[in-house]
Amino acid sequence: MTGKRKTPARKCVVTNEMKPKNELIRVVRNKEGEVFVDPTGKKNGRGAYLSKDIQVINQAEKTGILNRQLNTQVDTAIYDELRMLVSGHNES
Repeated sequence: MTGKRKTPARKCVVTNEMKPKNELIRVVRNKEGEVFVDPTGKKNGRGAYLSKDIQVINQAEKTGILNRQLNTQVDTAIYDELRMLVSGHNES
């Protein structure tokens, strides 16, 4: 099988582990300062990656790491959305 491209790796901002991009969720802050979850990983803006793991998301919320990474105040709704994505993701 030829043509299989290597999956790009990104670093989870909580665990500092390098993981394939498809094992992480991207959170983005755009130029307008809006923060949103980017499941596609393609939206423009400053992105931070989190592992698809409830503990990691809870830790991110507790420590405020996304606030520092994205240089803005991340709303609780973002963490709720991340938790929903992850719990849906784990049903496979």
